[in-house]
Amino acid sequence: MLTVRRAGERGHFDHGWLDTRHTFSFADYHDPGWMGFRGLRVINEDRVQPGAGFPTHGHRDMEILSYVLEGALEHRDSLGTGSVIRPGDVQRMSAGTGVMHSEFNASATEPVHFLQIWILPERRGLPPGYEQKRFSPEDTRGRLRLVAARDGADGAVTLHADARVYAALLEPGREVVHALAGGRHAWVQVARGAARVNGGALGAGDGAAVSDEPTVVLAGREPAEVLLFDLA
Repeated sequence: MLTVRRAGERGHFDHGWLDTRHTFSFADYHDPGWMGFRGLRVINEDRVQPGAGFPTHGHRDMEILSYVLEGALEHRDSLGTGSVIRPGDVQRMSAGTGVMHSEFNASATEPVHFLQIWILPERRGLPPGYEQKRFSPEDTRGRLRLVAARDGADGAVTLHADARVYAALLEPGREVVHALAGGRHAWVQVARGAARVNGGALGAGDGAAVSDEPTVVLAGREPAEVLLFDLA
């Protein structure tokens, strides 16, 4: 079964410095039909203007991934971490018992466009932690590259959750196939471009839940960047 969440149906707020779109309920946006999918709680598509950003704020008991599409995102946190996240980087922050952090556009002239993703942790009260790894276009072109996983397999960042996250760059007409084990579910998010998911047409910003299917078949309709979440 394929359930599509269209980009234009998402929650949308334009704060001037921040243009944000929420796939699932978040902050002041509430849609009881879209509270998340399995352990996937948040996918926010954010565009932050030059020199602007999120001042220091706190999180608890959440696995948070940042995935930059364009520009550069500067991160600082109460763990002493300071980094800049660019396209190809995957950042994982485990909020656990509590962490404070800030995120700012690292450029004074160019906007930053990124996905903020929250996944429910396997248990509450974990120690907070941070990890960042880079995946080149060659890693993801024409294949599903594991970028985040519970066991940190294959060089992925380590999630404290029963989830595996894959990234792929797809060319038109080229297919990649992901097998779903029994009882597993998938969420596919088209970050850029256009793709087909099990025959259904998706555009940029669209997402789709896949349940009760043995495989997820992804194909580019035009050059596309896609994330696939394999979830319990």
